[in-house]
Amino acid sequence: MTESDNFDQGLQHPANRRHPLDTVPVDSEPRGNIPNTPLVASIISFVLGALFSLGTVLFLSGGLVYPWWATYQLGFFLAAWSAFHWGEFAVTAGWNRDKCSVDSFLLDNGATYHIANGSALVEYLITLYFKPSLKTFPYISQLEGIALALSGQILRTAAMIHASTNFSHSVAFRKRESHELVTNGVYSWSRHPSYAGFFYWALGTQLVLQNAVCFIGFAITLWRFFSGRIRAEERALVKFFDNDYYAYRRRVGTRIPFIP
Repeated sequence: MTESDNFDQGLQHPANRRHPLDTVPVDSEPRGNIPNTPLVASIISFVLGALFSLGTVLFLSGGLVYPWWATYQLGFFLAAWSAFHWGEFAVTAGWNRDKCSVDSFLLDNGATYHIANGSALVEYLITLYFKPSLKTFPYISQLEGIALALSGQILRTAAMIHASTNFSHSVAFRKRESHELVTNGVYSWSRHPSYAGFFYWALGTQLVLQNAVCFIGFAITLWRFFSGRIRAEERALVKFFDNDYYAYRRRVGTRIPFIP
C-alpha cells in the first residue's frame, strides 16, 4: 500500500473528518440549555441578523414618529446587542473553531445578564413615555455613547481574534499543551482586553439610551464581576506561566477602572 493510499484512507475515516457545520467543541461540553445543532445556530443567526437590520434602519433613519418608542437610540441598542452576540459566535467559528458551539453566542449567559438588559429596556421606555425630555441630550447619545460602545466592541473583537485559540469564553483552570501567553498586540495595552472591551461596550449602550440608573447599575455590577473573574483567572495564569505572567502583570494593566 502506498503512502497516498494511507492518506486517502485517513481522510475517509469518520474520526478524521469534521463536517464544516459541526458545532461540537473539542475540549468541553455545551451547557445543553440551547440545542447545539447547526440548525439552531442558523436560526439564532437569522434572528440576530433580522434584529440588527431593524435596529440599524431605526438608527440611520433617526427614528420614527410613530410608534413613539421607535427611536434612533433604541435602534442603536438593538443593533449593538445583536451584533455583539452574533460576533461572539462568528469570531469563535473563524479563529477558535475547536471551542465553537451554540454557547458561543453567549445567549445562555445567566439570568443576571438578561435581567440587566431587560431592565435597561424598561428604564428607557418608561422614562421615554413619562419624561421624554430626559432622553434629548444628543451629545451623550450620539458622541459619547456611540463612540464608547463601538470602541468597546472593536477592542473585544480584536482581542478574541488576536488571541485566537488561546481565548476562551470560560476561565481555563487546566493548561492545554498549545496554550501560550499572549502579550503583544492589544494585549500589550491591556492584560484583559476582551473584558475591558465588554465593560466599555455595555456602558456605551447605556449612554446611548441615556439610562442614568442602569448606567450606574451596569458599572457596579460589571466591575464586581470582572474584578472577581480576573483574580480567579490570574491565579490560574500564574500557575501556567509562573514568572512570565508576574512580569507581564507588572508591566500591563487591565484598563478597567480600579482594577490594576
